[in-house]
Amino acid sequence: MSQNADPGTRKRELRLFLFMTVVLFPVLAVLTVAAYGFLVWMWQLLNGPPGV
Repeated sequence: MSQNADPGTRKRELRLFLFMTVVLFPVLAVLTVAAYGFLVWMWQLLNGPPGV
């Protein structure tokens, strides 16, 4: 990191990092798991449970 970095830029980067780690990535993780669960549910709805 440059020694002459603008303090406002550093603050903005910190806020963006905190937003990504506290809000964005957990929400994306939950949505990914929910989408996978929905896909499995739909697949089983159409094709029956495994082993049948």
